[in-house]
Amino acid sequence: MHKNYGKILGTILFILLISCILYLTFFSIKKINKGNIEMVEISGNKLLNENDYLMFTRLNDLSFNHNIPLRVIKDRFEKHPYISRVDVEENGNKTKIILSEKKIMAVILNNSEPYFLTEDFQVLPLFSDTKLVDLPIIRNLSENYQIKPLNFIKNSDVLDAFKIIDAAKKTNMDIYKRISEIDLRKGGDIILNLTGIKTPIVFGRGEEARKMIYLEIILDGILDGNSLIQESDYIDLRFANEVYIKQTEITGLSE
Repeated sequence: MHKNYGKILGTILFILLISCILYLTFFSIKKINKGNIEMVEISGNKLLNENDYLMFTRLNDLSFNHNIPLRVIKDRFEKHPYISRVDVEENGNKTKIILSEKKIMAVILNNSEPYFLTEDFQVLPLFSDTKLVDLPIIRNLSENYQIKPLNFIKNSDVLDAFKIIDAAKKTNMDIYKRISEIDLRKGGDIILNLTGIKTPIVFGRGEEARKMIYLEIILDGILDGNSLIQESDYIDLRFANEVYIKQTEITGLSE
């Protein structure tokens, strides 16, 4: 009888010990998981603010997401169309999200609907809360493309526009920052419009580097107050060794 009692007592103690171990293990894991996402810190975001990304990933309310593994958090961010890479780090009770956004080259218009165009020629949606940056606007493609978000568009028109953007960056960043519109004119000669300069630039196609040098000289003249350039109808850069400046014709009645 005493022998059986000892076995029963030993079994009960063993069960209690195992239960305590399991409870403590579960409690510790739960506590750690909760600590990992008590606070989410996002860095590297320029196109959207932190709350917009948290809303997209459904992490804006951590009380309902305290047990989500880090790999799931990473996967959610990677699904956002603006994101090219995500790094997730744990730092005590804080989860740090380091975002690398896709590089935007321009805004492209399709039937007056604006989209982002990345350096890899991918079309991205432009959300209402997107932080708009100073980017050239590309318009009037020669072909009637049905531009759709997340698709890629790499025709000759877009390539010509990208060459102009690259040439401007390499020649003079002030010229690049001033390019407000690249009008492709449905396959015709490209016209540039620059911020702060009312005179349109007939840029044409090809020889982007040479034309940018001419444009740099012309821009210096405008900024120095050259009235001939400032009051012209347009500036034509299509000729090999000269720049044509079309002056405004003033007509009126003579006495």
